[in-house]
This record gives sequence, structure tokens and C-alpha cells, in this order.
Amino acid sequence: MSGGVDSSVAAAMLAEAGCDVVGITLSLWEDPDPNGPDGGCCTPDDILDARRVCRDLGVPHYLLNYRAPFAAQVIEPFVKAYQQGLTPNPCVRCNNHLKFDRLMDRAAELDAHWVATGHYAQVVLDDTGRARLLAGVDPGKDQSYFLGGTTRPALDRLCMPLGGMTKAEVRAEAERLEVRTRNKPDSQDICFIPDGDVAGFVSRHGGAGDPGAIVDEEGRVLGTHQGVHSFTVGQRKGLGIASAEPLYVREIDAGRGRLVVASAERLGATEVSIEEWSWLRRPAADEPTSLKVRYRGGSAPVDSWTEVGTEVEAVLRRPVRSLAPGQAAVLYGAGSEVLGGGTVARARASRSSLVTRQATAPR
Repeated sequence: MSGGVDSSVAAAMLAEAGCDVVGITLSLWEDPDPNGPDGGCCTPDDILDARRVCRDLGVPHYLLNYRAPFAAQVIEPFVKAYQQGLTPNPCVRCNNHLKFDRLMDRAAELDAHWVATGHYAQVVLDDTGRARLLAGVDPGKDQSYFLGGTTRPALDRLCMPLGGMTKAEVRAEAERLEVRTRNKPDSQDICFIPDGDVAGFVSRHGGAGDPGAIVDEEGRVLGTHQGVHSFTVGQRKGLGIASAEPLYVREIDAGRGRLVVASAERLGATEVSIEEWSWLRRPAADEPTSLKVRYRGGSAPVDSWTEVGTEVEAVLRRPVRSLAPGQAAVLYGAGSEVLGGGTVARARASRSSLVTRQATAPR
């Protein structure tokens, strides 16, 4: 329970349904830098809100100190990734390594079989009784993208009461249940960077890079930058170079401290290699699939995919712009079902380097 309206409503709905509810809030982060912005995740006010909601519901509330593992599993990899010119997704790592890993173990210690969250995604049972993960019904709030790395054991113990509701319906339910957080605004995307200044956060935590060159695809120097940690693939803002046409970051060469820039039509990729892949279900041979590589973006149809060790190599039907190494990639099947996910390792514009084949793996 974050102290926000979504997790509060989820707890209230389950309590009203007669479930034996225990509220758990994770204390994850407090920026040690005095120059950092105020706010962020797990503020004292948020913790107090969660505790008060539980008191209103007449259920116990526990505060778990996960600051050390959060720093090790989320903050440090986040900073290191930007140093290496990658574009990480900390919410995915938090779900995989804390909420659906350590928290599952703690739930077992409390003799609780289910872990319920306020995510806008759906866990449903198929005709065989097997749990499947689907996108939320509200396309504007669907959070299934952040859950692509969920493991099968974790999915079998997850409950997401809000996945079949829109945000407006959740707010209405909060009013009906008289949840005290019903008028609380939604939180930002990256909870530990409340001001949205990713480059500033990375710099304050030791991840600032050295100045370097901005070059075109032929290697001609067009300008300079103040550190690759301030950029991601597809970025145009902040380049500070004059050109007859708009230029965007096409590649980040962190080893040489260079940004390679190109025009917009050079940013598309049709082939992507995805590492650290985790399956929830392999698609049927004739099942249409699509790949999503950013939360606010749409998904692209997949023509074929191939497993190579722990990687999946996907060939996309149309070019996807600004595919950045480090991004989370999630594969969807029929009915907006999450099939699996991993981390973008490489993206390419041509098909010549891949031997493509249509997968024939069973369900």
C-alpha cells in the first residue's frame, strides 16, 4: 500500500468482500542528498495515509524497511545504466526484485497466499485453471507493461482487483467506500525522482559522465555534450547543434563518450534482441503477437521471433522509432495477454543479420 488511492481502494474492496486483509507498505527510498528535491516515494505522509486507511478498514498494517535492497536492486543499476548509455526502467526492476520477489516471501511468512496490488492489469484463470496476465481495461492507465518480467510462481499468487475498472470507476468506488485518499492525486512515473530531472538525479548519485563529442553517422564532429548520462536514444532536446534538419540521438557510444545523431527517418528499427527474457506463456504457432517497448507508446506487430539462449530476437512488421538498449520489452498475445518480457539489448534497422523463422512452440 503506497498510500495512494489505487492501493487503498484495492484493500477496501477486498475487505468489503470478506477477505482477511493485511496492509503492507514498503519503505524504499529517501534521497540522502540534501540538494535533492523534496517528495518522492514512501514519504512520511504517504506512510501515514496507508496506516490510516488500514485503521479505517480495521485491518493490521505493517511497514517494511526495504531501503537497502531497493538501493542495491533499483537505484544502483539505474545510475549505472545511464552511465553506460542505456535507458532503464526502474519500475520493472522494483516489481521483479522487490514487490514480486521479497514481498512474496514475506507474505508466506504471514500465511497469506495472495498478494494484492493496485495495478491496472488483470489476472484471470483460463479453462484449465491456469493464471494468465492481461492488460487492464483502461488503455490510459494499463500497467501491464511494467509486469512483463513477472514469473509464473509470482503470477499464481497475484490479485489485481482494479484491472477490470477504469480510473474514473476507481475514483467513484473510492467515494462509495469513503476511502480517505479518494481525492489524492496520482503519483509520477518514477517515484524516486519527483521533479522528473533524471540527469540531475544520476549526477547527484555519482553517474555523471565526462564531456564528449556529438558526431554524425560518418563520424564528423558536430558539437559537444556534457555527459552521455543526460541523453537517451531518440532525444532531440539539449543537443545544442545547428543543422538544416532536426537531428536526434541514434546511438550512445558510452565507451568513447560519443553521441551519434541522425535524422528522424534513421531512427526506426525492425529487429530487436531482448535479453534476460522470462516467459509466462509461449504463443501458439498461428497466434498474432505484438511487442511494446515503452509505457506511453503503442505496440508493434511481430512477424516472427526466435529464442537464442536466454535472448529472444524479434522481427517487427514495421519500424519502431527510438528503440533504446536498456528499455523493457514486453510481448503480448491474443486478448492483450502478457506472454513474457525482458530488456532490449540491441536494435537494428535491417533484416540481413538475422535468420528469421516463425516460432512453432506449443502453448
